[in-house]
Order: sequence, then C-alpha cells, then structure tokens
Amino acid sequence: MPTTALSPDQRAQHLSAMADTTYDVLVIGGGVTGAGIALDAASRGLRTAIVEAQDWASGTSSRSSRLVHGGLRYLYNLDFALVSEALTERGLLLTRIAPHLVKAQPFLWPLKTRVIERAYSAVGVGLYDTLAVAGAGFHKTVPLQRHLSRKGALRRFGDLAPDALVGAIEFYDARVDDARLVITLVRTAVRYGAHAASRTQVSEITTDETGRVDGVVATDLETGRPVRIRATSVINATGVWTERTQRLAGSGGGLKVLASKGVHLIVPRDRLNARTGVFLRTEKSVLFIIPWQRYWVIGTTDTAWHEELAHPVPTSEDIDYILDHANSVLARPLTRDDIIGTYAGLRPLLQPDVLDESKSTKVSREHTVTEAAPGLTVIAGGKLTTYRVMAKDAVDFALGKQDAARRPSVTAQTPLLGADGLAAVTAQSAAIQDRYGFSADRVQHLLDRYGSEVTDLLETIDADPSLGEPLESEPDFLRAEVVRACTHEGALHLEDIFVARVRLNSEARDRGGAAVDEVADLAAGVLGWDAERTDAEKASYRARIAAELAAEERHTDAEAAAERVQVPDVVGDFAAF
Repeated sequence: MPTTALSPDQRAQHLSAMADTTYDVLVIGGGVTGAGIALDAASRGLRTAIVEAQDWASGTSSRSSRLVHGGLRYLYNLDFALVSEALTERGLLLTRIAPHLVKAQPFLWPLKTRVIERAYSAVGVGLYDTLAVAGAGFHKTVPLQRHLSRKGALRRFGDLAPDALVGAIEFYDARVDDARLVITLVRTAVRYGAHAASRTQVSEITTDETGRVDGVVATDLETGRPVRIRATSVINATGVWTERTQRLAGSGGGLKVLASKGVHLIVPRDRLNARTGVFLRTEKSVLFIIPWQRYWVIGTTDTAWHEELAHPVPTSEDIDYILDHANSVLARPLTRDDIIGTYAGLRPLLQPDVLDESKSTKVSREHTVTEAAPGLTVIAGGKLTTYRVMAKDAVDFALGKQDAARRPSVTAQTPLLGADGLAAVTAQSAAIQDRYGFSADRVQHLLDRYGSEVTDLLETIDADPSLGEPLESEPDFLRAEVVRACTHEGALHLEDIFVARVRLNSEARDRGGAAVDEVADLAAGVLGWDAERTDAEKASYRARIAAELAAEERHTDAEAAAERVQVPDVVGDFAAF
C-alpha cells in the first residue's frame, strides 16, 4: 500500500515519478475540487497526479465559512435540485466519508413577526429537512427543525437581544475545518496511488502534433527545477485562477469566473453565551455566527474582487459591515477589541457574458464542466459541500461516457483517512485521557482533527513524551501536532503550519506570532532546516503577520491589497502569474 504521508521525501519521490510517467489524469489545482478529483480518479484505478502552485488548500479552500450545508438561501431561488444535491453530500460526509471532520451544527433562524414569517420560514426549513431525509435514503442524519418562542430561543442563545426576535426556528447544518478536509483528501488520494506535489507551478500546457493537450511543463518552486508531466487528460481545477490557467493552453476556450470576496471574523468562544449558531439574511449575502470548540466564526460578505488573486484581505469596512450585522441581533455588541482573527477568501463564481457586479450573489453556485481544448477539461463554480459531485463529474467528463461507465466513481463509499475505525477510537477517549493526562476537551480536539489516526499521533508522543506537551504560548495545540504537520500533512514552510494546519494565523489575536520561535524550532528539527533557513522562515512569517494586520486598517480593497503584496511569497511569485 502506498504511503499516506505528505512529506518532503514523498514530494521529491513523486516529482521524480511525474517526470517518468504518463498519467491517465493530471489535476492542476490543490483546493477541495482538485483534491476531490485526484481522489476520485485514483480510487477508480486511474494513474493520477495532482500539482498545486502554492500550499494545499491555500486559496478559497482554507478561507471559507467552514460549513457543509445545503444552502438554505437557495430555496428562495427555487434551486431545489442544487439544495437536494448538497444535502445528500452533507449526509454522506457526516455519516460515511468524513464523520471525524464534519460535525452536525444547530442554528437559530430568528423571527421578527409572529405569524407570516414563521409560517413561510417553517415551510422553507421543512422542505430543507425533507430534501435532506430523502437524500439520505429516508434516514435522518441531523435532527429536524423545531420552533422556539422568544424565551426558548434565549435559552439556546442567551446573548441575543430580546427585541431582535419574537421567536426562532432551530435547524441543523454542519461545519468542517476546510483546510484539513483538503489535506485529508490529498492524503487519501495518495493512499490509492496518486502522485502529489505542492509548490509546483504549471507554466505551460503542452500539446502533441495533432493539437491535443498531452501534459504540462511545471516548475518545482522549492528547487527551481522544471518538470515535464505527461497525461492523457488534464483537468484544470484552479478556482478563481481558472481563466489564467486555461489560457496556458492557447486555445481561447474555457470558462469565465468571477472572484467574489468573502470575509470572516473570529471571536473567543466565551465572548458569546450560546449553545447554538445563528443564521441571518442580509441585503448582500447571509450572515452565520458559527460556534467552534474555542471560538466563533462570523461571516460573510460578498463583493467583487479586482486585486491580486493570491492574497485577498479584509478591509476596515468589511470588518465594520460584519460587526454591524451581527450586532443587530446581539444584546452585548461586539467591538473590534473582541476580534482575535480575520480572514478573506475568493469564491469562484461562474461569470455570465454580461455581468452586473453589484448582483454577484445572483450568479449560480452550480458548477460547470467543459472542454477548453482537446484533452483539457475545466471545472468551475460549485461549493465546498458538493466537491465530491464536482470531482465525479469532472472525471466522468474527461473519460467520456463509455469509459466512465466502465470505471464508475466509488467515492460515495470511500471513507477518508481517519474515518475508518472512528467509533472504536472514540470509545477509548477516557483511556486516552487517563494515559496521557489530557482533558476531555483536548481529546475531543484531537479526534475532530485526526479521527482514528489519533493513534498515530499518540505513537509519536510515546516515542518522544515531550511532544505530548502543549505549545507554551498556544496551549490549545500539542507540540506533536506541529511535528505531524511536517511529517504527514505536507507543510514545507512555517506559514504552511500556521495557516492550514495549526491554524493560528486566523485563530489567534497575534496570528500565532508568540509561537513562531517554538513552532519554527520544532519544524526545523523535522524538515532539516539550518539556523539560516530557520531565521528566514521566521522573518518571512512575521512579515506576513505585519502585512495582514496593516491591511485590516485600510479602507479599500486596493489599499489593503497593496499592504499585503509588499511581502513576497515564501517561494514563487504568484502575483506575476
């Protein structure tokens, strides 16, 4: 069985193999869609490779609302098929594919009128529940809606302003650590034989003598060495980068994509007295107040983005917008002093020929697959929840109807790493607490991140008990988690650890600044950095922190983006792509 670890050694071996192999499917793009495609193709028995120009999940897929949901608001547009599809996928993720990563989450929908709003909202949520039950083979994967009085709603969310509602409907969706889902997808694809390399930027899409796409030329950004990768089918899954990537084929075909910015704020869990989340409709989008173990995620916005694609950042106005809408229903208004983190991501929305950017929320979230050139498949649109369907459709399209029928997708029945044996490992929680001196919250944190693979993490602690100690400045994370980020989860740089693995970039007031020295020392020991390289990694990440904090004080996207791009990328130059 191939390795399941993403590491520098694995990456070097796979890049070497890429130069000597002709693949059935080569995927460009290491977000949730590309990772899902790689798993779909590899699990069908296809020779598969995936390359990503930056870190895994470095774009939209580490900057989402961290939700797995059907899209309750899409029922207003009568998108029943889209909602049903998403709810079916939500059920699969909760029960079979990734129950360790995807967790059911209740939300309150506050009501402001007693009869009419409750009636039509109940119908909408009732249809939502019905579609979910039908999609799961007429089994409940989450509890059904229930109606609450004002008093009942305040028992569930004590910090709601009493005059902001007359009652509420409680319904369920689910939440997920988006970046961890992507990394787990890539690792699972590698388990089934896929070759994978991050920090590998495609510079040319090549064609044979007939004009059919036959692979790519890419650059290993860690070494600067070029690599020629050959493939029967190439799939472009680069999200907001779709148009730039497909232009490398020189065909002029493909999809148009609109980049729409979504901003989120993070506040400490103890700042709000509540046992459930909140769902609000706004004039531009929707606003979720989402509880996690240690914090709340609050967002989002939906505005067109025209700046450099690699580094979207929140502005001061974005922050005020979210605070204002959250405070419209909160008894104790949030202030900027309550914010411990912010982040912004770009949604890849399919772009019509004529686009009114003020109405970007009207653009369909359904995905489209097309042939940009012979041998080059392009997929765009969709959302995190339906990544598996998007992946299936992309591989089916690339194979053609006959071959797709002969080698059908099996991902609906394929658990991700950490899902197998989850119940048995969870049953050992008390024993793990006793043996390692962990609190119940600590063990739950580890189970939610690693699932049944927590036993592997514990083995590293058995081998080196010092790794079972918390980080000195960020005690919510163990030293072993930093080490695993480097040995199994593909972290090559300090920022990779902080942004997508030990996620202090968005979950700590100083973006992890206080932990830089300790985390860098741990990473250096695993990745073989010398003192000069370690100092360079620390300087690079600290410069990133300063740039992101400065951007938050700017008032326009252009001003904020100018602050962020002053810091060069750790490798490569993605602004020039």
